Amino acid sequence: MSYQQLDSDRIVETVQTLHRRMKERFPQAGLVGVCEKLLEIARQARVRSAEIARPMVWVRVLSGVVIVTLLVGFGWTISTAKMEGETLTIPEFVQVLEAGLNDLVLIGATIFFLMTMESRVKRGRALKAIHELRSIAHIIDMHQLTKDPERLLHRGKDTQSSPKRTMTQFELSRYLDYCAEMLSMTSKVAALYVQGFEDDVAVAAVNDIENLTNGMSRKIWQKLMILHTVDQIDVEKHERHKENAGA
Repeated sequence: MSYQQLDSDRIVETVQTLHRRMKERFPQAGLVGVCEKLLEIARQARVRSAEIARPMVWVRVLSGVVIVTLLVGFGWTISTAKMEGETLTIPEFVQVLEAGLNDLVLIGATIFFLMTMESRVKRGRALKAIHELRSIAHIIDMHQLTKDPERLLHRGKDTQSSPKRTMTQFELSRYLDYCAEMLSMTSKVAALYVQGFEDDVAVAAVNDIENLTNGMSRKIWQKLMILHTVDQIDVEKHERHKENAGA
């Protein structure tokens, strides 16, 4: 096992185990379906990231042939050019120089376009896949949005539009923890796309995913801290009840 890079097989295995745990605990929850989709995306990422990291031979061969053809054609044009007069006037020299510079700029731009074509094709594929993961992260955040542990501390009267609260304190804790794990795995799947493809734009997109999931996870951990406070209150109540009973 390498400890210097992510193992796509291990990531898929981890998401698969998470999905199985969630399905056993909350078989009817919509979050299970989201995790199933994340598992599908992780499996696709294992294949896609390997394809992105692999050299695109046909693009390199095509670019090389076109570049060589351009350079040979430009060199042949220069070598076959004939000057009618022995000397050039200043206006004629300026015209020749301008035409030559224009040709060099066009050829240079074409060569640059061809040499970066492979990176741009891979970048487009990576960004499309990363955008899919960004959507998954927002869906996970929507599922935990109404899971408010503060209602365990302050039990008020529900309105007609209030979300149903059927989870126990333990179940709510596990649900929020599953959400945090899914967000973490979402960022890990995104990181697979730039592990073998060091493109600045793609790396920045993955960093955005990581910042997004970290921000969402912080909100979840704040809720878990509230649940921990509820535990502390229950423990204190139990201790006081024992003391009163002993007295």
